[in-house]
Amino acid sequence: MLHRFSKTHRFLLVAAVSSALVLPDPANAGSATGAATEWTQLANNAELIKLLESSGVQVENQLTQISQLAEQIQNQLKIYQNMLQNTAQLPNHIWGEVESDLKRLQSVVSQGQGIAFSMGNADDILKQRFPSYADLKTNLPDGASFSSTYQTWSDTNRDTIAGSLNAASLTADQFETEESTMASLRSMSQSADGQMKALQVGHQIAAQQVAQMQKLRGLLSQQMTMMGTWLQANQTDKDLAQKRREKFFEPAGRGIPDGQMMEPRW
Repeated sequence: MLHRFSKTHRFLLVAAVSSALVLPDPANAGSATGAATEWTQLANNAELIKLLESSGVQVENQLTQISQLAEQIQNQLKIYQNMLQNTAQLPNHIWGEVESDLKRLQSVVSQGQGIAFSMGNADDILKQRFPSYADLKTNLPDGASFSSTYQTWSDTNRDTIAGSLNAASLTADQFETEESTMASLRSMSQSADGQMKALQVGHQIAAQQVAQMQKLRGLLSQQMTMMGTWLQANQTDKDLAQKRREKFFEPAGRGIPDGQMMEPRW
């Protein structure tokens, strides 16, 4: 099951490229898809399955949009880097655009983390409520569950971001709060070297997110395929059970052919 992110492991590190970065708390992480909280509250299993089916399509569309946004940000930050190479320092109005793109990059990271938590949570709930789903085998390596695989993706994503920041001599302490983050970005904007560092880190993290979202989409696709297989098998079992009930309650005696009079036989 996806565990709660501790304060130490929330990795506010991505705040190096955002003015206010806090990765989603698991209690609210489902807001990225609008589903995780509802899944845990639905007592009706039929409603749960219906919601999961519709949510899968929504999440897939959202991941497509997130991937496209990450790629756009990556390209835009590269343009800023080229501009900075041809000038002493980016003017304030351009740097304002840089900060706006870095904020959008933070949103990309947060939404990806939220989706990973939500879909891992869905896997846990289905296993708890339906033994037939829990028994269904997956093609994941080492017999891993989707829940644990989403957790691994989330941890890897945060670790990758941390590595990018460390390589630029940036630490999470500089970005623990919105105030300290803004102070750090203002400080970096005062020099061409500082601006370039922020742009390089932002570009690298954006490129990482493009790759990570592709992996997340692949994982989601596997999960949706398995859910579809289970739902089909589950419905087939229900249909078979219904036919058996109908056959059981059919009249046991032979019917009287049309036109034949009922006569006593002795």
